[in-house]
This record gives sequence, structure tokens and C-alpha cells, in this order.
Amino acid sequence: MTRTVTAGLDGSPESRAAVEWAAREAGLRHLPLKIVNVREPGPAADDLPREAAEGVRLRHPGVEVVTDRLTADPAEALTEAADAAELMVLGSHGLGAVGGFLLGSVSLTVIARAERPVVLVRAGEQAADEHRPDPAGVPSAAAPFRPVVLGLDTGAPDDTLLEFAFAAAACRDTALRVVHGWNEPHGSVHPLQGDAGEHASHARGQATVLTELLRPWRQKFPDVQVIEASRCGSAARVLVGAARDAALVVVGRRVRTGPLGARIGHVAHAVLHHVEAPVAVVPHT
Repeated sequence: MTRTVTAGLDGSPESRAAVEWAAREAGLRHLPLKIVNVREPGPAADDLPREAAEGVRLRHPGVEVVTDRLTADPAEALTEAADAAELMVLGSHGLGAVGGFLLGSVSLTVIARAERPVVLVRAGEQAADEHRPDPAGVPSAAAPFRPVVLGLDTGAPDDTLLEFAFAAAACRDTALRVVHGWNEPHGSVHPLQGDAGEHASHARGQATVLTELLRPWRQKFPDVQVIEASRCGSAARVLVGAARDAALVVVGRRVRTGPLGARIGHVAHAVLHHVEAPVAVVPHT
């Protein structure tokens, strides 16, 4: 059975932005779009997915659209829908009082538990936001895409994560910026305090590891321009800084079970909280 790009819709502005982003993604991937509405029974709820689907069909005539209305616990129902999808798309709230994006409990639960990639989209996200300005400096969805940005741990690379990021860049015909943040060797002295040589040597070593890791992926996706960014600093801080002009940011979530249950991870959580662009969280072993 063909997997779908699935979007959760509850009528909020962020969920409507998620549906619209999912429709564009379905068009890029040549996949059907499924709009899932999880709500209590009621006549208003009956109209919501149908009206959304009609609007998508008008704006994206080449995309097949189906709907599904469920009466269940939203987190559980959307997690189940995500596991049956190619990827799940959900909306996130706007900025909170401390300057970061608010992450709803349902979205966090789905991201932490889903076995398939989950994309979080901000309210107000527009198609032009994913593209570079046109020659006149005007935002335009007809201009080339901004780069896809991938946060990568070179100590534990995963093929699922790399495949997703390269494929996302390929279908957008855009560059893939691969970002790796690393720390100074244990016990080293800060370069400003006289250890610049050791710092430079460690930096070259980290960059070489990233280059070698990406070599087979460059061969597999020869049309994707790869931009390597190996930077000293915490992985979360480096990735958030490198993602300011991204069309899509891709991060991994290691699937692990423990007494505290499923977890997102501090890097993914930081990106979800601070990056404006859509963020794809890809689970992997």
C-alpha cells in the first residue's frame, strides 16, 4: 500500500499551515496527502477535514487528497497515523514569553513515540518562506529553494537520517548543508590561551571525519550539492545557528526505551524550540 504524507488538522492556524506544507511536500514526493482530524463528535468537526481537502485540491490540483476523521485520544491516534505514513506533519504554536516556540504536548508525544519522521510546521509558514528571494529581492515560491540543513553526529551516523536528508534536498533541487558540532578534546586549553595548534589540528580531524562519512552519500546523490559545516561548539547551538536560512531542518531522534519512556533528545528539542523553519525529526536506532 502506498504511504501518504499525513497532516494532523484541528482547525488551529498552525495545523492549517501544516496541512498546506504537507500538500506541497506530497507534490514534491509524488505521494497522496492524507488529512487526519482527531476530535470529539460534532457537526463542526465533520466539515473541517472536508473543507480543508477541497481547498487543497483547488490550490494543488496534482495532489491526491484523502481524509480521515477519528474519535480517540489525539496523541495516540496521531502516533498511529504517523507510523502508517511516509511522514507526519503537525503544527506548532507561536513564540512564548521567553522567545522560543511553544511545543504542544500532543506534538511532543507524537515526535517522541512515532516510528516514522515527523515534521513540525510553524503557524504562518508560507511557501515563499522556503525559497530564496527572487532577483528583485521579493520572497517568491518560484525562486530556488533555500538549503536543507542536517544536524549530524559523526560518532553515531545513521543511514535512515542521511537518506531522508539527501532525498529532501534532491526533490527540492537544492543544497544540503550538513552540520556537525564538536567540543574541544578533554583537557585541552582554549586556543586564545596558547593552544591554537592543537585546536586547529582537532578541527581538521573533525572536518575530515565528516568528509569521509559523506563520501558514499555524495556518490549516491551526485546531483545534490553538499555543504559541510564542522564547527566547534555544542551540537544544539551550532545547528540552530546554521539553520537560520533553511528550507527544512533535519535532526535525528535515537529510539531508546527506558524507565522515563520515549525521549526526543536535547539537540532535537533545542531545534524545535528555536528554529523558525519546518523541522523534521527522524527516528533511528
